[in-house]
Amino acid sequence: MDAYEYSELLKLLNKKLENITSILKPDELKQRLEQIQKQEENPDFWNDVSLATKVGIEKNRILSRLSKFDKANSAFEDTNDIYQLALEDKDEDTLSMLYEEASEIEELVRKTEIEVMLSDENDSLNAIVSIHPGAGGTESQDWASMLYRMYLRWAERYDYKIEILDYQDGEEAGIKDVSFIIKGENAYGYLKAENGIHRLVRISPFDSNAKRHTSFASVMVSPEIDDDIDIQIEDKDIRIDTYRASGAGGQHVNKTESAIRITHIPTNIVVQCQNDRSQHKNKASAMKMLKSRLYELELEQQKSQANETDKSEIGWGHQIRSYVLQPYQQVKDTRSNIGYSNVNAILDGDITKIIEDVLIATSKK
Repeated sequence: MDAYEYSELLKLLNKKLENITSILKPDELKQRLEQIQKQEENPDFWNDVSLATKVGIEKNRILSRLSKFDKANSAFEDTNDIYQLALEDKDEDTLSMLYEEASEIEELVRKTEIEVMLSDENDSLNAIVSIHPGAGGTESQDWASMLYRMYLRWAERYDYKIEILDYQDGEEAGIKDVSFIIKGENAYGYLKAENGIHRLVRISPFDSNAKRHTSFASVMVSPEIDDDIDIQIEDKDIRIDTYRASGAGGQHVNKTESAIRITHIPTNIVVQCQNDRSQHKNKASAMKMLKSRLYELELEQQKSQANETDKSEIGWGHQIRSYVLQPYQQVKDTRSNIGYSNVNAILDGDITKIIEDVLIATSKK
């Protein structure tokens, strides 16, 4: 890196920080912290445990964002000041040191930028993920299981917790359907970028002629909403079916109809749960899934109206990413328009960079 490249990098980082400031509004966040502090000074405030908990979570989130912003902003200002002094003094040693450390300040600003991208109301929530294979039988079912493993491996990297809600094995290989919750900070904020159709191109391991096949699977992600969010579901709008759970679970699970399937008739949304031996617990989990899906659907409809876009863009026909294993190896996301060659690592859960590139790309639209 030379002086011109470094100067251009500083201009870019300064522009990013200005954009971050306009979105984050640090002055308003500091004012909100002062309001929270006054609330906490009132003894009656702590009598309402629910309110105190919510405000405490909000406070911690604000402190975290301000801390990261201040760290990035201060680091940039210090670096810029040192650079200007080094240029004036023609201090080649200091300039060389700054060039070597350029990637560090760039990464720090990038992480702060991502933090701002995850500032929506629901981004901090857990994520309910459902994966459904497309047409194609065993091929698509195997692809769905590959995606399922990818998300589990990604969750492991961040020590996120996994709760399986529903799992149905494929007839020959793979899975027919799987729903699970990934629990951890900003789980939904990250995984909402995975909502859509995922396409796989490869030489089929199930084809004796070794022909290339294209498979599709849909990934649906919704926030695990709080119980106090009011989602009205009328009895006449749902159909509840019970069935025997499949797969592992012991004799009790297989002998009783403990699994629950709920169909929301107006939207045709179907959710199901067989995680527990208790039918009542499975019904409660399925209702939570349904409320989360309806809530996410309402948010998408509001975004579509605001952006004057067609709701069909997030439907089955909307392909967000292609994973090509043959004749070349590349993963490419249609929203960021960036290709990645580390296909095996991505399928092993190394998807954070892809997600962050999508978050940055879509925030500019």
